[in-house]
Amino acid sequence: MITAGCDVGSLTSKAVVLKGNRILGSAVIRSRTRPEAAARQVFDEALAAAGIEEADVACCLGTGYGMKKIPFVSGTKSEIACHAAGARFLAPSAMTVIDIGGQDCKATRMDKEGNVERFLANDKCAAGTGRFLEVMAKILDVTLDELGALSKKARAPVTLASTCTVWAQADVIQYLNSGETVQDVGAGVNNAMAARVATLANSVGMAPDVCMTGGVAKNQGVVRALEKLLSIRIVIPRKADPQLAGAIGAAILARKAAEGKGA
Repeated sequence: MITAGCDVGSLTSKAVVLKGNRILGSAVIRSRTRPEAAARQVFDEALAAAGIEEADVACCLGTGYGMKKIPFVSGTKSEIACHAAGARFLAPSAMTVIDIGGQDCKATRMDKEGNVERFLANDKCAAGTGRFLEVMAKILDVTLDELGALSKKARAPVTLASTCTVWAQADVIQYLNSGETVQDVGAGVNNAMAARVATLANSVGMAPDVCMTGGVAKNQGVVRALEKLLSIRIVIPRKADPQLAGAIGAAILARKAAEGKGA
């Protein structure tokens, strides 16, 4: 059976096509102002990558910030449920999921069967989200990929006085104007991000293994800083791009729905 998941986030949109436990095709694009347009494009790209037609898909579920605007899905599921299912697919030993999205950050604890036991989310402030890193990377004149690598090159990471995105921007500009290196300031940005996320993760009551999903999972500076703060090893999915976790989970839940097993 072929199923699919479409995750329309605030910064990026993702789609995955699954056949059983095998990913046939996937795609990640920048989100648009119209979620339905982003959903259509990313789904079409995933279908093309899989080499199939939309009619071949038995069921497709939507998730993410713009899920209610996706016209072609059979239904929708919460990001919490989808990232939990996606994390278990990518890292079967995962009991806790830290998902850092474009506009929020979520920590979820699961039971042995993968059911959500508890979750907490920060969706009221840009600090601790992908948007925070995007803003800081622009000020530092580096890409998001380059931002993570700065931590390895830093000699004396700066400390940001505030994790508030607005005030942190002022800190970053002041540090750069005073002669601090881009590497040290970038490492300070990654550390500030990790500190905000660590507070949320500790509050949910983590259980190992801890898996990190979302695009920020590819930022090694944040991941390493978070591991130090939490005193725990974080599993980063290697089976597929961690940014696809929500879409993968939606495709898995779509299969359960199509099989009549619920989701």
